[in-house]
Amino acid sequence: MRIRFNRFAPIILVVGMLLGMTVTASASSLFNSGSGSLFSDYKARQVGDLVTVLIIEQARATQSADTSSGNDNVLGIGPGGGVLADLIPLLRFSHNSQFDSGGTTSRGGSLTAKLTTKVVEIYDNGTMKIEGKQKITVNGEEQEIVMSGIIRSRDIGPDNTIYSSLVADAEIMFVGSGIVGDKQEPGILTRFFDWLF
Repeated sequence: MRIRFNRFAPIILVVGMLLGMTVTASASSLFNSGSGSLFSDYKARQVGDLVTVLIIEQARATQSADTSSGNDNVLGIGPGGGVLADLIPLLRFSHNSQFDSGGTTSRGGSLTAKLTTKVVEIYDNGTMKIEGKQKITVNGEEQEIVMSGIIRSRDIGPDNTIYSSLVADAEIMFVGSGIVGDKQEPGILTRFFDWLF
C-alpha cells in the first residue's frame, strides 16, 4: 500500500495545488460598468447632458467716410452794342463753394469665458441645441453670461468642451448691473436734454 501512495503522491499534490489556486484567483474585475466606455471619451450625446463652451469672441468694426464737393458759378453781364452800351457798366458776379468732410468710427470688444451648458434638444440630423447661463456677484456687482446655440457632436473635444466659434446660431449675452454698471448710463437730465434737442 505504501508503494501505491508514493506513486500517487505527486499527482495528489498537483491536484491539491490547482484547487488551492482556483480559490485565490477569483478576483473582481477592474472594469466598472458605471464608469462609461473603455474605448471612447465621454461626450454629450443626449438631452440633459452637459457640455462646456469655451467662449473666445472678438469683434472689431471700422467705418470711414469722406465727402468732397465743390461748386463754381460765374455770371457776367457786359455792355452790348447799340445806344445803351455806354450806360450799362460791366457787371460780373462770381460764387465759389467748397465742402470737405470726413469721419471714422471704430468699435471693438472681446469676451473670454468658460460656460457649462445643457443639451435641451436633439434634432433629427444629430445636431444638439444647448443653453446655459451663469451669474457672478462680486462686491454688489452682478455679471451674467447667457448663451444658446446649436452644436455638432463631432465638434466636441475629448474633454467635453467646444469653442464658441463652432456653435451655430450662437447667442451670447454678457450683461452687468450694480454701482459701476449704473454709472455707465447717462443720468435722467442728460437723457431728457438729448431727447429734447
